[in-house]
Amino acid sequence: MNTVVVRRSLFPATIMLALAACADNPDDSPAREPANQLWDSASVPIIENPRPPEGSRLDWRVGPGPTVSIGALDGEDAYLFQSAPDALRLSDGRIVVVESGSAELRVFDGTSGIHLATWGGTGEGPGEFRDLRNVHPLAGDSIIGWGFPPVLTVLDSDGDYVRSFQPATRDAGYVGRRMLSPTAALDDGSILASVLQESDDTVVAVVWDSEGRMRGPLGAHLANARRVWTSEFWHREIFGWNLKLATWADLVIVTPSDRYEIRAFEPDGTLARIVRMEHARRSPTAAHVEAFIEARVSEASVSRREQVRRHHGAAPVAEYFPAFSSVLSDRLGHLWVEEFDVPGDGQDAVLWTVFDPEGHVLGLVETPQGLQIYEIGEDYLLGSMEDELGLDYIQLWALNRTGTSG
Repeated sequence: MNTVVVRRSLFPATIMLALAACADNPDDSPAREPANQLWDSASVPIIENPRPPEGSRLDWRVGPGPTVSIGALDGEDAYLFQSAPDALRLSDGRIVVVESGSAELRVFDGTSGIHLATWGGTGEGPGEFRDLRNVHPLAGDSIIGWGFPPVLTVLDSDGDYVRSFQPATRDAGYVGRRMLSPTAALDDGSILASVLQESDDTVVAVVWDSEGRMRGPLGAHLANARRVWTSEFWHREIFGWNLKLATWADLVIVTPSDRYEIRAFEPDGTLARIVRMEHARRSPTAAHVEAFIEARVSEASVSRREQVRRHHGAAPVAEYFPAFSSVLSDRLGHLWVEEFDVPGDGQDAVLWTVFDPEGHVLGLVETPQGLQIYEIGEDYLLGSMEDELGLDYIQLWALNRTGTSG
């Protein structure tokens, strides 16, 4: 849809929504300027936000260390993670961890970290998985898990099998289930997914209901920045943008990261909201590129480091850094947008811009460097931290939200 912004100077009826700072905010909490709420030609709200002041922070604090850390170098199998790509917390505090190597859901006490139960496992029977990569909460404390191929399995809060289903890609006009990639689940069991087209450059975003029937097409989108062929490799642009898919309360997000604009849709495909924030585009320097390449080289095995260096050294470089790195909705409906971490800038924490449930900017929050966040609750962060040996530890960190309303 072509968006036509209704400007205040032409239409006095434009609504101004003020985000006044709370009177008891401490000095380090930013005073929030008003956000403009505009409307496009189809009456879709467009919320245009000022950028929080440089160096400012919301008075939300993450604890100095994890309150629970689950994992071990050796010992009982339940605590040894070959790969733990996802986790969630149930309402009673139990932590459910995906162990993809064994296709298991391992359940731990949320206070002591003690192993309580193991659900699933490799297989094709009820409650088993051929592969397991993701788990998401559903209403009523049930959960849904999936991997590849994308058979989605629902379990109740005791780990008992409820049902399984496989989305029908033909409903969207595409075949080849191997190209279907579920991304996230809504509380009602609807699934946001992408269907990769044969070109490997375009994805079709879709939502399926809890029975596997297509609920809404969200259109075809470029998956990422351009790629080029050299004499040896295909290359994506260094610092190139890519398409972000996520859920935001009862909405779904499908938006590229090349500009600071978040496009949120109803599950039936109707555009519901556009959220923008002031953003100064920044171009990479040779030092940034070198820092990026050196980081990739250090991650590779010794035998592959020269190949990795050649590969990235021949790649094109984007004209600008992406506007952001990722988007994540918390359990209260706030949207967290991860600011792009520029290589070589020496950031000792991950910086997020937080928006309220309507898309008005609240301010900036820092989270621990190296913590891959899977879930943000009312008073916690749940994620994975990798140690120097490359082992995953599932960690729970306290989150104290003070100094702001909303």
